[in-house]
Amino acid sequence: MMGARQEAQNALFYEFCLEEHVPRNHLLRSIDRFVDFSEIRADLAPFYSHTGRPSVDPELMIRMLLIGYTHGIRSERRLCEDVHLNLAYRWFCRLDLTDRVPDHSTFSKNRHGRFRDSDLFRKVFEAVVARCIAEGVVGGEHFATDASLIEADANKQNSTAKEDWDLDKINPVSAARAVREYLFALDDEAFGAATDVVPEFTSHSDPSSQWTAALHGPAFFAYSNNYLIDTDHSIIVDVQASRSVRTGETFAARTMIERVKGRFGLWPERLIADTAYGSGAFLGWLVEEHGIEPHIPVIDKSKRTDGTFSREDFQYDYKADAYICPAGKQLLQSRRNFQSKRQEPKDTSFVKYAAAKADCEACQLKERCCPKGTPRRLLHSQHEGARRMARDIAKTEDYAISCKLRKKVEMLFAHLKRILGLRRLRLRGPCGASDEFLLAATAQNLRKLAKLFPIGQIPKPA
Repeated sequence: MMGARQEAQNALFYEFCLEEHVPRNHLLRSIDRFVDFSEIRADLAPFYSHTGRPSVDPELMIRMLLIGYTHGIRSERRLCEDVHLNLAYRWFCRLDLTDRVPDHSTFSKNRHGRFRDSDLFRKVFEAVVARCIAEGVVGGEHFATDASLIEADANKQNSTAKEDWDLDKINPVSAARAVREYLFALDDEAFGAATDVVPEFTSHSDPSSQWTAALHGPAFFAYSNNYLIDTDHSIIVDVQASRSVRTGETFAARTMIERVKGRFGLWPERLIADTAYGSGAFLGWLVEEHGIEPHIPVIDKSKRTDGTFSREDFQYDYKADAYICPAGKQLLQSRRNFQSKRQEPKDTSFVKYAAAKADCEACQLKERCCPKGTPRRLLHSQHEGARRMARDIAKTEDYAISCKLRKKVEMLFAHLKRILGLRRLRLRGPCGASDEFLLAATAQNLRKLAKLFPIGQIPKPA
């Protein structure tokens, strides 16, 4: 006989324990072992008043944000709803069934105030990196860096072309927060000072974002998310937001390397990167100033395709400070002694070496070297020693291994966009982009720790 549905009667008392209803293998239970916010209150204490009603617990807000970034919840309204309904989320946030979930507007108020003024998100990120080092998953010898474009919260319809953009018309007093951040970052080498080239379009809502078509598709406004990772276990040791131009990304790489050394005492033996970081200036900074092996392809545009000799066919003589051509003749910087000092060229990053006109005219290899009749000239970078070192490293077996390790950074960016859903930013301005990148990198490191140390394996004490 089919049983009838009985209406449940409300009981006066319930015995309910959240701990018993969160699965043992739940991701948040694994992550919770590596989360320690004991120092948050001390860092935020100067930014809170000693009077008035109690505020929302900052640790609660950080835990909620970590849930959003580890589970790809991009909306803070939806995050509050999910924490209200999900038992595992409540358990991670240390909320009881009857505890009230903060309103979504609380996050914006604290983000633009206390959290940003105290640089809280970077402190949370660095605390997780310090835990990774304590667990022994950061080798500190081989680092890799790369950048990925993240679409900004801006569109072309609300922008101005470069010929109509006038910086002097912006009123800092009445401007929006992202516009004030743009004005403040004009001298920052990662943003305004990264290049003198004015972009085709500048967004009104987020002027710091870069109009780019680097993906060989429709152009869009974007920021660059720069990662510096340890290749042993793909731990992100630093992250930096920058303008989506090559000079801004290389400056971000230098900033991250120096910051990791100052914060954690880590100094890599080698740096792995792609061709975007193969400029002479960056290679010189790595080799000449910091003694880091550059496992990086060199940016070299001297290769000729018309059948004539390229620069690689000329040998450099260090003692004579001259290039030797295939015919055995010298290419020198200067062949005359001037009584007065010659004017320095505007671009001092390259030196010009030239062959003697008589040598070229009488040479049997003239048609394969300088068929147009002018003496052969070569440009020599002031960082040519670092460039040559990078070329020599590219011929080794270690470099072939480094090329495979470089894919670990690309895999992290793929995970960031496909799994965590960070394809487009919600926040505007350099500070908003930095906040999102820091929280996303923190979430990725926590997920990596949870994977490396399953629940059955007891991690080291914090």
